[in-house]
Amino acid sequence: MGLSALFLQTLEITLPVFAMVFIGLGLKRARWIDPGFVSTASQLVFKATLPTLVFLSIIRADLEASLDPALLGFYALATLASVLFCWGWASLRVPYRERGVYIQGAFRGNCGIVGLALAAGMYGDVGLSTGSLLLGVVILTYNACSVIVLVAYQQDRQQEQRADWRSMLRHIVTNPLILAVAAAVPVAASGWSLPGWLATSGDYFASLTLPLALICIGATLSFGEVRHSGRLALGASLLKMVTLPALTTGAAWLVGFEGPALGVMFLFFSSPTAAAAFVMAKAMGANAALTANIVALTTLMASLTITLGAFGLTAAGVM
Repeated sequence: MGLSALFLQTLEITLPVFAMVFIGLGLKRARWIDPGFVSTASQLVFKATLPTLVFLSIIRADLEASLDPALLGFYALATLASVLFCWGWASLRVPYRERGVYIQGAFRGNCGIVGLALAAGMYGDVGLSTGSLLLGVVILTYNACSVIVLVAYQQDRQQEQRADWRSMLRHIVTNPLILAVAAAVPVAASGWSLPGWLATSGDYFASLTLPLALICIGATLSFGEVRHSGRLALGASLLKMVTLPALTTGAAWLVGFEGPALGVMFLFFSSPTAAAAFVMAKAMGANAALTANIVALTTLMASLTITLGAFGLTAAGVM
């Protein structure tokens, strides 16, 4: 296959995902959807349709092929290394009060929606099941690390830290995605399958997840926020979309990962900053406006950086 044909094939995978994001932006500008719709739809995705999608993808997966402890362990270690790298960089380049927001914006990706959608588009059921299992690691590491970096740069840390650790543990234990993974793994291991009617109904419900979530992401974008993004937002966005994906994916390849495993990790590492980062920054009294700028800028950058990265790795024959 020639490079031009390969590039077009890559675009066929990435463009539908980002087209849905820009459709959401267009629907918001046309006032066909409003913040109330986005809030309700986002809750529906997070609490119901996405856990259903994760559950179904895992129980249908071949766990011997999809459950790769080495991959899960590497992703967790790479995430921790990314946090430390961003922390060290921020300590040298970022004002003290903004460091927690900067670090979180630079490492916390939207793996549950953008990463999972791209993994499914590129690798089908294998990508969906592998990505679903990785989500368990993502939820644990991202939430824990986000609380740590935001608490570290709060003014009144002692009282807030106790409350935030309790809140973090409660949110992790009750997170619908964690519960979906925890419920699905023993079902998949037992070999039990759902009745036909229930599986079909579940598929109908789960199929709402990706288009609805991507439309909501688009509806939260603001070009005004991007225009007002300063040096800090741009710096965190370049770290998130260029530097960290290159370093972590390169490290994964060097230790022996290739094919779908490397591809799914690249797509997760290169996902734009998650909207959940804004929610957490606002709840903890950090600079929510800077976080919103990073979310918007990385989402706009993703259509270019992910497409070029996936094309390069595919052309090199490693994913």
